[in-house]
Amino acid sequence: MLKPGTLVMLVSQKGKTYFRVLKEEGNFNTNEGVLYFKDILCKNFGEEVLTHLGKKFYILCPTLYDLIKSVKRKTQIIYPKEIGYILLKLNIGPGAKIIEAGTGSGSLTTALAFLVGKEGKVFTYEQREEFSRLAQENLKRTDLESRVEFFIHDIANGFHQQNVDALFLDVRTPWDYLPQAYEALKPGASIGFLLPTTNQVSSLLSHLEKMSFFQIEVIEILLRRYKPIPERLRPVDQMVAHTGFLIFAKKIKKT
Repeated sequence: MLKPGTLVMLVSQKGKTYFRVLKEEGNFNTNEGVLYFKDILCKNFGEEVLTHLGKKFYILCPTLYDLIKSVKRKTQIIYPKEIGYILLKLNIGPGAKIIEAGTGSGSLTTALAFLVGKEGKVFTYEQREEFSRLAQENLKRTDLESRVEFFIHDIANGFHQQNVDALFLDVRTPWDYLPQAYEALKPGASIGFLLPTTNQVSSLLSHLEKMSFFQIEVIEILLRRYKPIPERLRPVDQMVAHTGFLIFAKKIKKT
């Protein structure tokens, strides 16, 4: 059976989704009735539970994709289609120490915190306090906030950490902060960027070429879904096309 402290995803038959950390006592309201923690704790993942009105909810274990898509947002988020590639390129795994700037609503922060594990740490920088506060709320809701340190700080003044395993810059003019990023990274470590327009990418490339960065890559990821109907399999009417350019490089020692 499920235990108190477990994060669960509860999905109604209409697709309405709720994320909750289970407690020994208490309940919460849904638009289809009240769900009681004691009823959920008697179940396992994959089973169903009924509200006081008899409405059915399925108890599911949230995936990283579910957590990212559920963040409350005041800013444009980084989409899962980019996040998956970012995590691979930056070699994010258990025990990693990584810097992120800016935090935004915390979608990438959530993914980084999920993968670095209890032994790793995410250091995330944001200039606007309201965005940082929202991201902290999102991380607390998914029970990942202990893996993240939040900073309200102008990165033009440098980062507080050094010798980190990776760094990701999601800021409008990342070329202005390349010296600070270089000093924070360990030799051979990867750096990543997200930019929406080609002229910004060109500016960044010009600056990367003047510094000690190697293996520069620029990519764009497009996602096309299909309607899962066996008799009428076809693409959906709309697709998630351009949401940004990803740029990656590695730090090498200055000669």
